[in-house]
Amino acid sequence: MRKLKTSRQPEILDAALAIADERGLDALSMRAVAERVGVTPMALYGYFRNKDELLDGLVGRLLAELAPAGPGGSWQERLTAVAQATRRVAREHPSVFPLLLFRSSVTPDGVRVVDAIYQALLEAGVPEAEVPRVERLVSTFVLGFAVSEVNGRFSGTSNASRARRGGEDAPAHRRLAEHLTVDDWDAEFAADLADLMRIIRPV
Repeated sequence: MRKLKTSRQPEILDAALAIADERGLDALSMRAVAERVGVTPMALYGYFRNKDELLDGLVGRLLAELAPAGPGGSWQERLTAVAQATRRVAREHPSVFPLLLFRSSVTPDGVRVVDAIYQALLEAGVPEAEVPRVERLVSTFVLGFAVSEVNGRFSGTSNASRARRGGEDAPAHRRLAEHLTVDDWDAEFAADLADLMRIIRPV
């Protein structure tokens, strides 16, 4: 077994992420990560005192992928970049991504992402007092869409299936039957973002 150097924290998080991607969060443990990295479990405790801290580290690891590369571009382009990155991360790490909904994101990476959204909203003309609320509106939509898509809540036939099963109790489903099957989630996501941009501008 080898010792971990100070710079090996990213390696620990990469190993934890790989285990969760391959086998799910239930398979993630300090022992499993130690075996993947090639050290004793005790060697990890200088970096993460327990599994909760490891999970918080994974939240930061995912959030680091969401921050815009730089300040360039319009506020719409920067918000869209964060939204698209969020959806991409959800697709790449479907087992781990729900942690972003259930665990605190008060990490340096989390602060950078939220600050980038704040800056974009300020540039959009959102009054300062309204910026935190609108950020929560945007983030909740993007996170909810992404997690619903990768965890199966969205499917091309889910609404249509409800219409068939609802019988007389689903008159609105029957009326909308020809519109219920979604063939292009990319287009729907883009349309939803466009709607959000229109809401943001006149706030």
